[in-house]
Amino acid sequence: MVELVRVSYGTAVAMGLKKGKMLARPTAAYLMTYWPGHCRNNCAFCVQARESRADLEKLSRVTWPVFELEEVLDALPRGNFSRLCLQTIDYPGMVEDVLDLLEAFAPLNLSVSVSITPVEKGTLREFKRRGVDYIGVGLDAASERVYREVKDSLYSWDEMWAFTRDVIDVFGPGRAFIHLIVGLGETDGEMVETMAGVYEMGAEVSLFAFTPVKGTRLENSRPPSLERYRRIQLARYLLETGLASRGDFTFDNEGNLTGFGIPKEKLMELVPPEGFVTHGCPGCNRPYYNERPGGEPYNFPVRPGREYVRRVIEAIL
Repeated sequence: MVELVRVSYGTAVAMGLKKGKMLARPTAAYLMTYWPGHCRNNCAFCVQARESRADLEKLSRVTWPVFELEEVLDALPRGNFSRLCLQTIDYPGMVEDVLDLLEAFAPLNLSVSVSITPVEKGTLREFKRRGVDYIGVGLDAASERVYREVKDSLYSWDEMWAFTRDVIDVFGPGRAFIHLIVGLGETDGEMVETMAGVYEMGAEVSLFAFTPVKGTRLENSRPPSLERYRRIQLARYLLETGLASRGDFTFDNEGNLTGFGIPKEKLMELVPPEGFVTHGCPGCNRPYYNERPGGEPYNFPVRPGREYVRRVIEAIL
C-alpha cells in the first residue's frame, strides 16, 4: 500500500502543508508518485532521469517534497482544488501504486488526471473506472529526430503514438493531452506538423517551455525565447480551433514560423487572451512550472488583458 506521495510546492502551500507566498494559486492539486530512485527512462531534460545528477525532489524547476499520504488526504480539501493531477515516473510497481492512489483519492470526489508512460489498454479502462477522465502523454519531442536525441526511453516514438490512440479509444476524443516541450532542438515546422497531427487524431496539446536544470544532460542548453514560444502558442490555438490547418502556416528556409495564413489585424480580432494561458485539463493552471516568478510567464496561469494579445501579435508578426 502506498504510504508516501510527492506534492508540488505550490500545492503544498495551498493545502497548508508548507508556508510560502503564491503569485498565482494552483487551481489543481499536483501530486507525483513517490519512488526512492530514478525513473527507468533517461530523458535528457528530466531531473528524474536514470542518469540525472539533479535533486530528485524536483520536476522541471518545481520542488516536490514528500509527505505521508494520510497527511495529504486530510489536507487536500483545504486547497479548494477543482482537480487532482497525478504525475508519474516509471519504476517497477508504478501501475499498482497509481491504482492504490486512485482508491485513496476516491472519497474526495475530485476529477483526476494521470500523466503516465504507456500502459495496457486494460489498465486505462481500470483508471477510467476509478475516476480518471484525462490522460497526459509525455511525448515531449516534436519530431522523431528530436525524440531519438533527447528521450532515451523504453518506449519508441511509434509506441507513444499507439498509446495515444489507445487513450482516445478508452476515454474519447479530447481526453488525451500530448505534452510537447518547445526548445529541445526542433524547428517550428516540426512543432506545427506534430501539433496538427495531434489535433487531427482527436487529441489535445499541452505546451511546455524547455527548462534547463543543473544535473541533467541538457543543463547547459538555453530555454526558448518568449517570442518564439508565443508564435508556437498562437499556432496551437489556431489549430485547436480550426482557424488554421497545417497548410496555412509559412516558414523560412530554416523552419522558423513566419506566417499564420491570417492577416495581422484579423488575428487580433480572432485570438482571445486564453490563447496564451496554460492549456491543459479542465481546472489546470500550472503556475510557474517553466519559469521563475517575477518575469513574464511562458504560460499565463490567469487570463491576461485583451490589450496583451494585440502587443504579442504586433511583436511576432
